[in-house]
Amino acid sequence: MKKSRWAAIAATMLVAGASQAAVDRIEITERVPFAPGVKFGEAGEYEKLRGIAYFSLNPKASANLPIVDLKRAPRDKRGMVRFSSEFVLLRPASGKTGTLVYDVNNRGNIVVLGQLNGKAPKNNDPTTAEDAGDGFMMRHGFSMLFSAWTWDVAPSPAGVRPLVFKAPVVKGPRGMSANEFIVDAATEVASYAGLRGIGYEPATPNDPEAVLTERTRQGDMRRPVERNRWEFVAPEQPGGPGRIKLQGGFQPGTIYEVRYEAKDPRVTGAGLAGIRDLLAYFRENQVEGASLPKTVLMFGYSQSARLIGRMLHDGLNLDEQGRMVFDGALLEVPGAGGSGGFNSRFVQVTRHPSMLEEHDYPTDSFPFTSTPTRDPVTGRVASTLDHAKDKHGRVPKLLIANTSAEFWNRGASLLTTAPDGVGDAAPAPNVRVYGLMGAQHYVGRSPTRAPFTACVSPTNYYLPLRALMLALDGWTSKGTPPPASAYPRLEDGTLVSVEAYRKAFPAVPGLTPPEQNLREPRLDHGARFLSQGIADMVPAAQKMAFETRVPAPDADGNDRGGVRLVEMQAPLGTHTGWNLRAPETGFAWATSRYDGSFVPFARTEAERKAANDPRPSLQARYANRDAFIAATRAAAARQVAARLLLQEDVERTVTERAGLYDRILARDPADQSCNYLLPNQ
Repeated sequence: MKKSRWAAIAATMLVAGASQAAVDRIEITERVPFAPGVKFGEAGEYEKLRGIAYFSLNPKASANLPIVDLKRAPRDKRGMVRFSSEFVLLRPASGKTGTLVYDVNNRGNIVVLGQLNGKAPKNNDPTTAEDAGDGFMMRHGFSMLFSAWTWDVAPSPAGVRPLVFKAPVVKGPRGMSANEFIVDAATEVASYAGLRGIGYEPATPNDPEAVLTERTRQGDMRRPVERNRWEFVAPEQPGGPGRIKLQGGFQPGTIYEVRYEAKDPRVTGAGLAGIRDLLAYFRENQVEGASLPKTVLMFGYSQSARLIGRMLHDGLNLDEQGRMVFDGALLEVPGAGGSGGFNSRFVQVTRHPSMLEEHDYPTDSFPFTSTPTRDPVTGRVASTLDHAKDKHGRVPKLLIANTSAEFWNRGASLLTTAPDGVGDAAPAPNVRVYGLMGAQHYVGRSPTRAPFTACVSPTNYYLPLRALMLALDGWTSKGTPPPASAYPRLEDGTLVSVEAYRKAFPAVPGLTPPEQNLREPRLDHGARFLSQGIADMVPAAQKMAFETRVPAPDADGNDRGGVRLVEMQAPLGTHTGWNLRAPETGFAWATSRYDGSFVPFARTEAERKAANDPRPSLQARYANRDAFIAATRAAAARQVAARLLLQEDVERTVTERAGLYDRILARDPADQSCNYLLPNQ
C-alpha cells in the first residue's frame, strides 16, 4: 500500500471500467499515506491516490447531445471522442469510503480544504498534516475527489500546480472573440483574458482586422482606437494570458474591449462530462479495494458552484444510462447560478460579468429559479432543473448559499424572484437557499483600503458552511431535512430596490451606498446560441436588463433577512455587501466584484457624537467586554440551535469576535488603515 510515487508509476495499475463505457480505465500513479501518522478521529488515518482517468464519449449518445461541438471533435476508429483527466483522491486508509465529496476545482485549484478545513494552505497536491488544516472533512469521514475540468487556466505561482484539463480541439471553425478589460492604474501593456485565465489567441498573429474600443460606461458608444496605436504582444510567460500594448498606455476609468477572430475551439463541455463520468465510475467500481460510496456529493465555490448549476441545466448530472451521478451539492456563492456559461463554442470559463467588464459575456441567463418562472420579455417558461431529473423523476438535493456581496455584484436575488423582480419564487422541494448576510464573496482581511474606499468585511461565513456540509450529508444519506431556507424576500420587505436601500441606509461615516448594483442584461448572441451554443453576434446585443434586488438595511446599515450570522446578531459595526472603488482606480461609482465594507461602531458615545455617527456606540450596546462576549455566545447558541453553526465551532467564533472587539477598542479612530482587522496587529 505504501508505494513511493515513482515505484507506483513504474508499476502502474490499470483498472478496467466494464460497467461504465464513458470511462475506459483509470490509472493509479501514486498511493501514499496522507498526513502520515495522523489519525482523524474515528475515521482514522487517510491516504492519497493520484491517477489519470481515460474517457471515451459517444457523440451520438443522447446523454452527450448537449455537449457543444462534441460531434465535431476528432474521433477514434470506434467513433469515440477520447480525452483524459488527472485526479486526486483523499480517503480513509481503512477503505471505508462513506460519503464521497467531489470538490469542483476553482481555476485549477482545490477549494474545499482551504474553506472548510480551517485555514488549510493552498495546495493542489495535499500531502502533510498542515494541508489538512484542522481536519474537519477528515474527522467527519468524507472521502474527497478532485480532477481537472477546465482548460483556460493561466500558470500559477511556483509550487502551486493547477489541475488543468486538455480539452478536445475542433480544427477548422472560426468565430469572433470579444474581451472586455479594465486597469486600476495606468499601464502600457494589459492582459485581455479573464480572471487568471488565458483565453483564445487571434487566429491571425497580431490580427490587422482586430478592433480595440474604449468607453466610460457599459451603455456608452464604443469608440475605436486607431489600429496603428496598439498591437498584440507575447504572454509574460509561456502559456500565460494574451496581452496588448497601447501607445500612450491604458488608463483607469475606461472599459476596453478587443475583438478578433479566433479559431479551433475547445470542446469545453467535455470537462463537465468528465466530471459526470468520473463520478459515475466511482459510484459503480471499487478502486484499489475501497468500498463503494454510500452517498456522492459535490462542492463548488463561485466559478465551480456555477459549473454545478450548468451541469444541472444541461442534464449532465445524469450518466449515459440516465442515472444520477451525485445525490446532492453545496453551491457556495454562485450568484445568479451560471446557467449561461461553460458549454458553448469559444467559451472561456474563467470569465464572468461584473458591473464593468465582461458585461455581455454569456455567464448568467434565464432560467434562474429551481421552480418554473416566466420571462416576461421572451415569454419562455422554464426552471434550472428541467433537464436534471432521472427516469424516476429524482433530482439532486441542493443547498445554495450566497453572501450579501452576490446580491450587489452577481444577481443573487434572481434565484428566488421572478425575472422582472416582481414577486418571490419559492425554491423547489429539493432546494434550500441561504443568504449569508453581512458577508462578502470570500473570507479575507486586508490592512489597506486600496483599491476600495472602505475596509473589507471581516465576516467569517466559512464556519456556517461547515454546518451546511454536514446538513447536506444528513439530508442525502439519512433523509434528515436541512435547515429551512433563509433569504431576503420581497413579501416581507427584506429584499428591496437599490433606490429603497439608499433611502433607508443610515449616514454611516465613510460609507455612501452605490448608485446601482449589477443588473445583468438579456443577451442576444444570435439564432444558434440557445440551441447549438454558437454565438453569431459578438459582442452580444444587450436587451432589457433582469431586475435584481438587494437586502434591505437595518438602522445600523446591516442587512436584514436571510441568515443572521453571529456578526449580525452581536455586531461590532456595519457590514455591507458592497465596497466602492477608489477614485484613483477609475469608476468611483462602481462596486468591487467581490468585496464588502466594514465600519466599526464608535467606541464611546462621546466619540460617536464627535463623528456625527447615528449608530449607538459599543459603550451603549455592551456594558463591557464580558457583556459583548455574553451576547456573542448567546448568538452562537442560537445559530447552533438553528443548525447553522456547529458546537465544535462556538469557541472559535467567540475567540475571533473577542479579538476583533479588543482591536477596535485599542484602535485610534484617527487611524484610517485597516490593520485592526488582522489578528495580532
